[in-house]
Amino acid sequence: MAARLQDVELLRRLVAFDSTSVHSNLPIADWIADYVDAPGVEIDRDRSEDGRKTNLVVRFGPEPDAECAGLVLSGHMDVVPAGESGWVTDPFELSERSGKLAARGACDMKGFLALALNRALDAADNLRAPLVLVLTYDEELGCLGAQHLAASWQPERFLPRAVLIGEPTSLRAVRLHKGHFRIRITLTGTSAHSAYPHRGVNAVEPAGRVICALSELRKRLEAERPEYGEHFPQVPFVALNVARVEGGTAINVVPDRCVIDIGLRPLPGMESGPLLDRVREAALSATPAEACEVRALHESPPLLVGEDAVLYRELLELLGQNDAFGVSFASDGGVLRKMGLEPVLFGPGSIETAHKPNEYVPRDELRRASDVVGELIRRFCVDRTVA
Repeated sequence: MAARLQDVELLRRLVAFDSTSVHSNLPIADWIADYVDAPGVEIDRDRSEDGRKTNLVVRFGPEPDAECAGLVLSGHMDVVPAGESGWVTDPFELSERSGKLAARGACDMKGFLALALNRALDAADNLRAPLVLVLTYDEELGCLGAQHLAASWQPERFLPRAVLIGEPTSLRAVRLHKGHFRIRITLTGTSAHSAYPHRGVNAVEPAGRVICALSELRKRLEAERPEYGEHFPQVPFVALNVARVEGGTAINVVPDRCVIDIGLRPLPGMESGPLLDRVREAALSATPAEACEVRALHESPPLLVGEDAVLYRELLELLGQNDAFGVSFASDGGVLRKMGLEPVLFGPGSIETAHKPNEYVPRDELRRASDVVGELIRRFCVDRTVA
């Protein structure tokens, strides 16, 4: 077990790991495992198929049972790249200015990881119900770590039903969010020398027609008002984004392939299959089927937890929060919900500062979130005043 650090110093240590998803996360995962390791602490590594990544499932206190009492604190260890211009300091070195703790991942979501690790260690000797840390890899790539955990976790290995996910919500409790559904459209043609274009079939030209068809689909989606749209007042519909187009190899070659990547944000309760069908229908309206493949890449499911979820009710009472609202970004919560758990999002920092240069978490919010997490641990795992 490593020497204990204060929350901010622990955050400083965590952001120093470049855990961008293109890298292995084993260095940060191994360091965290060493930090929390102690007698009675059970640490499971749930490794990816290639062994380069791992989830961590760390149990403090009694073994979870069929009652599913206790509490899970969940967060992801990966961060988005920090190669964009505009950083005024090293993105992997914590800096503070006017009460803002800045670094890549400080907000999303290593600030929460730091306080979760320390509050778990604080309570470790007094637990009457299990406290479990579920720390995942590659959330930023489509909740890949959570999906691997859901597929590999044995049903008889119970987890507490109440799950607190520390996404940056500006200290508000969130019980529903949109998903993120990634789709790839591949157009094929025949390559040829551009001096003899009649000998080839250009795969880039029909991409323009497909993009126009997708634009029309986007407009139709924006005019619809699905169930739960009222919880997303800024974007109460399925958002469609044509995100990337890539085709061709050289200016003097007729391109034989063009790829269009799009993302959709389904609302809670929506299935991805009908959305995939609508995208396929739009694409095939603009180009022959034999030259067009439409397939799903990854899905981060939307989240919907009932208003009566115990953790959600406890958080509302602790925060004095009366309003329910949704967030338009996805999290591991949609996957964990499919495991039969009841995830609620709550964490320090704002999503508005995440994924940007000079990403930061306010020191005061970090402290306040720490107090809330400590109180939840007391209620769910120490005094067991809630079940």
